[in-house]
Amino acid sequence: MSPSPQPRWAAPRSLAPIHATVRVPGSKSATNRALILAALADGPSAIHQALDARDTRLMVGALRSLGTVLEISEPTAVGNVNVVVRPAAFTGPAAIDVGLAGTVMRFVPPVAALATGDISFDGDEGARVRPMATTLNALRALGVFITGDQSLPFTVHGTGSVAGGEIVIDASASSQFVSALLLAAARFENGLMIRHEGAPVPSQPHIDMTIAMLGEHGVIVETPDSVTWTVAHQRIAPVDRTIEPDLSNAAPFLAAAMVTSGEITIPDWPAHTTQAGDALRDLLGAMGATISLDSSGLTCAMQGDIRGIDADLHDVGELTPTLVAIASLATTETRFRGIGHLRGHETDRLAALVHEINHLGGDATETQDGIIVRPTMLHAGTFSTYHDHRMATAGAVIGLRISGVEVENIDTTAKTLPGFAARWESLVAGSINP
Repeated sequence: MSPSPQPRWAAPRSLAPIHATVRVPGSKSATNRALILAALADGPSAIHQALDARDTRLMVGALRSLGTVLEISEPTAVGNVNVVVRPAAFTGPAAIDVGLAGTVMRFVPPVAALATGDISFDGDEGARVRPMATTLNALRALGVFITGDQSLPFTVHGTGSVAGGEIVIDASASSQFVSALLLAAARFENGLMIRHEGAPVPSQPHIDMTIAMLGEHGVIVETPDSVTWTVAHQRIAPVDRTIEPDLSNAAPFLAAAMVTSGEITIPDWPAHTTQAGDALRDLLGAMGATISLDSSGLTCAMQGDIRGIDADLHDVGELTPTLVAIASLATTETRFRGIGHLRGHETDRLAALVHEINHLGGDATETQDGIIVRPTMLHAGTFSTYHDHRMATAGAVIGLRISGVEVENIDTTAKTLPGFAARWESLVAGSINP
């Protein structure tokens, strides 16, 4: 029996430049790291302005399953919550649903190895094909008993401690493999030294974020070179912190300014950050936008045509779907390189983007490590999302300029940006709340 068709959302077209101030909720990457570290700490922590979305709820559920106590406020209008985390001994048995969240499926197993009991992991159908072997094999090399193969589902048979030591991994498919081990390493009996061997690790800003947040908890990570990380057995102190807005989730809203020749301001954009989304300042500027950062936030203003660019997105691959959507409306050719690892994300993002752009009459080509987008006239059609939140927002961006674009399963955006469709419709209607 074929699966039921997914509902389609008529992406609203904007007939005038969009001018608005848009607040985006907290960073998913920072929220889930903060939750993990607070659960590993030796006292209670408070997390302010944490993202309330599917990925973060899955992390909350996973930590609660292991015994951590989490007290969560009602969500704000923008989609944030305040969380008090009270650590407790990790115990099983427990069954953890990772959904399609890479941070849950990769960050939680090293924590589960510190539990006493059997901790089983499974998730959405798409999660079962996402790369997991590096995390699982690293834990096995450290003496953790895991049943299952190299992907979901699997079970971690925790004994209450992990000896730690030295391991060599290939993290070329995802920086999350490094972050997952670093987050728990201070709790290993002998600490941990990680050495990467393989093609360059993608998304370096995410590793930088992990190291910076560990530092806020008093954990020192030594990096003698670019492929080695060492964490001694040490205390993880409790920390009260405020989560920055999710700069990657700001991408489609900034794109709305570009493709409608309008102006969008994102309040509370940090002056200094480890978030990959901060690269939007330079990337959108290169494509023709005027970017300014001041006390009111980051403003993207656009006049004239969108320019194609040649850019290496190896460290900021999560921005690719939005940038490809913008490039499909540019007047010159765009080449994005260094993003072969996106084939292992929520879906094969390279193949998906090329197929959907071309399905709308575009001219996109997949290369070994990227995408080429050439200017052409797009037309109406269905934009499939493959259960990938960033594919969904990319379709919405194109729909601002092209009439008749219908985005399949827009609710997949709830992974990191609940209520996206209503916010987007209000944006186009000119009534979005500041």
